[in-house]
Amino acid sequence: MLVDPYSTGAMLAPELARRGFGVMALWTDEVGENREHIPKAARGFPENFLEEVEEGQTLAETAAALDAAAGAVGATVAAVICGGKTGVKLAEALAEHMGLRGNTTENGMENRHDRRVQQEAVTNAGLRSVRSACGKTWDDVAEFTCTEVFPIIVKPVESAGSDCVKLCHTPEEAREHFDLLISSQRKCGAQGAAVLLQEFLRGKEYIVDNVSRDGEHKTTLVWVYDRRPANGADFVCFGHQCVPADEPVARQLIAYTRRVFDVLNITDGATHTEVMMTPSGPCLVEVNSRCHGDAGSWMPLAQAMTGYTQVDACVDAFLDAEAFDRLPDVPPSPFLAAGQVVMTVSFQEGLICAAPGFDLIRSLRSFVSLEENVHVGDRLKKTVDLSGVTGVCVLVNSDAEILKSDVAAIRKMETEGSFFRLAFQGSCFWLA
Repeated sequence: MLVDPYSTGAMLAPELARRGFGVMALWTDEVGENREHIPKAARGFPENFLEEVEEGQTLAETAAALDAAAGAVGATVAAVICGGKTGVKLAEALAEHMGLRGNTTENGMENRHDRRVQQEAVTNAGLRSVRSACGKTWDDVAEFTCTEVFPIIVKPVESAGSDCVKLCHTPEEAREHFDLLISSQRKCGAQGAAVLLQEFLRGKEYIVDNVSRDGEHKTTLVWVYDRRPANGADFVCFGHQCVPADEPVARQLIAYTRRVFDVLNITDGATHTEVMMTPSGPCLVEVNSRCHGDAGSWMPLAQAMTGYTQVDACVDAFLDAEAFDRLPDVPPSPFLAAGQVVMTVSFQEGLICAAPGFDLIRSLRSFVSLEENVHVGDRLKKTVDLSGVTGVCVLVNSDAEILKSDVAAIRKMETEGSFFRLAFQGSCFWLA
């Protein structure tokens, strides 16, 4: 049973089917429009879900509906696995309720996905954490703006990617963004939920992908973000690259992340953890108890560079103990090839007439795959956050210099305004 199987979560479905499991989808009340976000690469799904079940009013009612749906096809529920972010809490609670593998929700751990709870737990364990304040009213957090050095980060307690995260340079700017978050509906999380103010962490941001079984943690990849200011936004993601596990920074990140897992009592399943490498060492940004996102677009790169993916390993962790035991503790180093994930960024606005940039990507010598997020006829906007990324491509090459040249060709088209051809007063022109 996959709970909210959208984005990379949908990619679990064909892997489970390949291994002979029937796959059902459980949709939570919170999933919303994410329900439609199923990558084309999730071959055969959602068409081949045995059943699609809606969340019940209570945990017991939902569990009964799952058992009934499985029984109708002569099966039993072997595992409850989280697909997308909105399904994390229910997946863990259901697995525990049904006596299946998963992370416990006891001793306050039902809120381990709250960024504030994570930071408090890490602080109490003596690990480097983020100075912060959290509240539902400005009075709850105003003192923090008087004692913390600006700029600071203002963001929702729960969000996806860089959604609604803002770097604020003055108390007035922080107050304005705080009020915006409190009064508006976010893509993930409930309206009126708490807002978090945090110190601005200086350094590079990394992602550590892991899978766990019975408290044994195995790292599948370490990534470094390429985040830069663009179009007036502070943290536009241009992509990410893999970091060899034997590099000193990767060793530090892996050791720190596994200590965080133990503090949060994360014992089973997939996680991708965002960590900032600061001058004083690794510092937690957020633990996400599900597979690495981006609609699984990174999977061909992981396969080419390591020979396996976190999605494969996640299924091993839940359903194949012997296969999990065979997984390496960390990915092989050196990698099997050079590669990276490139997210295409728009510096233009207008109606799309053509997308020659996507044609260029497909012609590159390093080309492996491409997910187009916008198409001819769509209204193009400038990219300011992860949801505004126009496409995600994977490039892999045995020659690192060829890879570098191919990335440069993509960035050149973006900055010169030739990646898209846009409509203007009934005609199509190149617009910068």
